[in-house]
Amino acid sequence: MNEIIASLHARKSVRAYLDKPVSPEEKRAILESACQAPTAGNQQLYTIIDVTDQQLKDQLAVSCDNQPFIAAAPLVLIFCADCRKWMSAYLEAGQSPRRPGAGDLLLATTDAAIAAQNAVVAAESLGIGSCYIGDILEQRETHQALLNLPKYVVPVVMLVFGYPTEQQQSRRKPDRCAMEHIVHENAYRDMDGQELREMFAARAGDKGFDDYMAAFCQRKYTSDFAVEMSRSVAAYLKDFE
Repeated sequence: MNEIIASLHARKSVRAYLDKPVSPEEKRAILESACQAPTAGNQQLYTIIDVTDQQLKDQLAVSCDNQPFIAAAPLVLIFCADCRKWMSAYLEAGQSPRRPGAGDLLLATTDAAIAAQNAVVAAESLGIGSCYIGDILEQRETHQALLNLPKYVVPVVMLVFGYPTEQQQSRRKPDRCAMEHIVHENAYRDMDGQELREMFAARAGDKGFDDYMAAFCQRKYTSDFAVEMSRSVAAYLKDFE
């Protein structure tokens, strides 16, 4: 296993940080790595917001499901799916572009997510931990106002970075599902009940599949924040109809 692959296997979310800043050189290296990510048609359909204002970090820590570690992170980046800038450039060139549609948003979301993962890998190589914050997709109206987001710009990924504490470094990485359940050959394969139970057996442990699924469903899938995320995403999607 080479160094890059070993790093990908070892990487885990970091939510507590040493009182040590990310240097300007390190931040630039992370951002430059993000901007070198694969991108559809070399369009770079994303804009990265570098959150340097502490008051804004504090507000995001509250609006993103009340997670104080966001405010404490030395580096906070928001990756926006940006379907606006190319339309603006077309108009500037005297063209008459169509309005962005759902396909454009999906392509831009993919671009933004790939750039974000490049940033994560670059940070990991520097010994800097990171954590994805999916809650940036919630509270659409609040985040549009906080970040001055115009129509056709959607904040799809937020990342926080910092040097991990000793406890975070020693914390065990959660198990992933076995590859045979994740990789399907040539076509999608609906898994039957037995395979589903096998896939989650390690995670369920002594609790058992049924109880584990019931608790996880309530904590994640039917939770208030999941409902709010769906509402916010649906509101964004209306702009692309």
